[in-house]
Amino acid sequence: MNRQENPFRLPPPRLPLLRCPGLAAPQIKREKGKIDIVFANAGFAKFASLGKITEEHYDSLFNANVKGLLFTVQKALPLMPDGASIILNASIVSKKGTPEWSVYSATKAAVRSFARTWTSDLKSRRIRVNAVSPGYTDTAPWRSIEGADQVMQTISSGIPLGRFGTPDEIAKAALFLASDDSSYVTGTELFVDGGVAQV
Repeated sequence: MNRQENPFRLPPPRLPLLRCPGLAAPQIKREKGKIDIVFANAGFAKFASLGKITEEHYDSLFNANVKGLLFTVQKALPLMPDGASIILNASIVSKKGTPEWSVYSATKAAVRSFARTWTSDLKSRRIRVNAVSPGYTDTAPWRSIEGADQVMQTISSGIPLGRFGTPDEIAKAALFLASDDSSYVTGTELFVDGGVAQV
């Protein structure tokens, strides 16, 4: 499918992939002593339809979106006190069947699974693990595609709230999951998607 046929196709990221192999754990421990909240927002998207998926495509997505997220959280874990909070950035794509997005969607399904399994792994420490799953969000990659306004308007017509979300709306959901207001919430997936994955 070309871009005109598939309005869900985003251009490749323009920024280099940022890596955080050491998470600066010694510096954090020295300067702050602990980490109360981790918001793990690792990843990027690339697209290929079945039959055109390469090992490089697969490895690059799983290395960033799954491996990067896992080892970031694991590196932070020794610095987290009992009762801390981990928020994982997942996505509605794990619930949808968008053409060319299969590998990216699978990485976000893995992130969702982490929220469930890590909730069980960390229950003795009362560390809450939740996922926030944004829907279509008005960000620079969407604005950079050819005919962005028309594409976004077409997509918005299929969103129950009739518009893209804002980064601020996603941040507020993450802040809720990080706060004591969600003290009895763990293992869940909070959709911030204008209803698009719900109906």
